[in-house]
Amino acid sequence: MKLCRYLNSYNELRLGLIHDDKTVADIGSAEHGRLTSLLESDNLSSRLKELSNQTLMASPLASVRMLAPIERQEVWAAGVTYLRSKAARMEESDFSAQAYAKVYEADRPEIFFKSLPEKVVATGEAVGIRKDAKWNVPEPELALVINSKGRIVGYTIGNDMSSRDIEGENLLYLPQAKVYDRACALGPWINVSALELEARAWTITLAIHRGGQAVFEGETSVSQMKRKLSDLADWLYRSQTFPHGAVLLTGTGLVPGDGFTLQADDKVRIEISGIGTLENHVVVV
Repeated sequence: MKLCRYLNSYNELRLGLIHDDKTVADIGSAEHGRLTSLLESDNLSSRLKELSNQTLMASPLASVRMLAPIERQEVWAAGVTYLRSKAARMEESDFSAQAYAKVYEADRPEIFFKSLPEKVVATGEAVGIRKDAKWNVPEPELALVINSKGRIVGYTIGNDMSSRDIEGENLLYLPQAKVYDRACALGPWINVSALELEARAWTITLAIHRGGQAVFEGETSVSQMKRKLSDLADWLYRSQTFPHGAVLLTGTGLVPGDGFTLQADDKVRIEISGIGTLENHVVVV
């Protein structure tokens, strides 16, 4: 079952359930933190099933505008959770290569702040590349939607935009490489019915188009992630409180090669088999 936030044809903020990735069934207003309230429910699946069995007004997805599936949740990210990510981070930085190797093997993961909710980009909107960076890449990631109790209640798609040259120059520049305008995209909706075992079987694909031509295509699997999803959520909530819940990006196993950098007007398409497709175009910020 997939839960979304969207604007209908009257520009009203609504919650919906996605059917066959083609239509959205209206389940009421999304004002006043209703998405967060639903995600806090102990019986979320049962409640949504009840709603889905009712006669609901349905609209084609093409007639509505999808919004990022987030309200007041902070967005955080875990790094170096895939072997490919470890290799890429080591390649970009001779200075700090051993730090990435050590965190990949360590019990404690790398976790860092990524975005305030109001800065998160939705599908169909523009992601950004820094004007003072020369090596910019998208990082397609499975994102955990976690409630205030620390329980994973759903999954969405994340794009952890990164300036690899800035991060590679010095580890202390990580926030500037990762946290800037339009650096985080989430969407298009939340899968609220999958279990962790199902999520680990999903495939992640990334396609980048420039001038109508594919300039990068790749695929990986969540099963290649070294760490358990529930363990990452547990680490995030240690000595932390999130009264509205949080979203946690879980790292990337799919990184374009060293000779590739994003350009303005590129199209980035990320698909996760159990969720859907997150699509964004690129602008310089």
